[in-house]
Amino acid sequence: WPNLRNPDCKICIVRGGTSLPCFDLSIREFSSHQLNANLLWPGTFFFADWLVKNPSILDGQRILELGSGTGALAIFLRKTFGVDITTSDYDDKDIEENIAHNCRVNKLDVLPHIRHTWGDPFPILQPDWNIVIASDILLYVKQYPNLITTLSFLLEESDLNSQKSVCTNITTKAGTQVAARHPMFLMSWRRRIGKDQSIFFDGCEKAGLEVQHLGDLVYLINKKR
Repeated sequence: WPNLRNPDCKICIVRGGTSLPCFDLSIREFSSHQLNANLLWPGTFFFADWLVKNPSILDGQRILELGSGTGALAIFLRKTFGVDITTSDYDDKDIEENIAHNCRVNKLDVLPHIRHTWGDPFPILQPDWNIVIASDILLYVKQYPNLITTLSFLLEESDLNSQKSVCTNITTKAGTQVAARHPMFLMSWRRRIGKDQSIFFDGCEKAGLEVQHLGDLVYLINKKR
């Protein structure tokens, strides 16, 4: 795992150690899980570091994380920024209970959690999250259509669409400014880079979503105007 901004601040895992900026966290992993929701993946750490460098994006926002896995990123963001964040993952009791465990051992109230299988009807009919986030969730190509279905619902059916458009300016790695409209999807992807990634992004475009690369393998996805 990479060292990030502060090598003295480590995240302690049952089977090893690695770094997140600013905080010591204890995170329990499963020994195995059918959908690989048991481990911390590289995108979590790179995305955490990117968000620390771009904190204004999170200021005052309501956030939903897709594919939360162990809950490490959500716990980190809650402790770092005090954000209003909800975790979500596959409809699985073990995942939900492990996220709750990791909240408690890090001295946090248990975060709100949504059990949802991508592509199924979303349990909240009118979503109102300003930002949806995810890291390293593009493992299974066959699930891309289901993920895009869920993502399209969250962006297209958000009650924020009926309000006056609110934009957040994001500075890309190249130094240019991108106006990101709410609701938005921010995703970091590190596990596998190649043609599979393009399949997902092409599917987003065909579904009426706009994809922008912000640099450092962080992507912004909005509903097309």
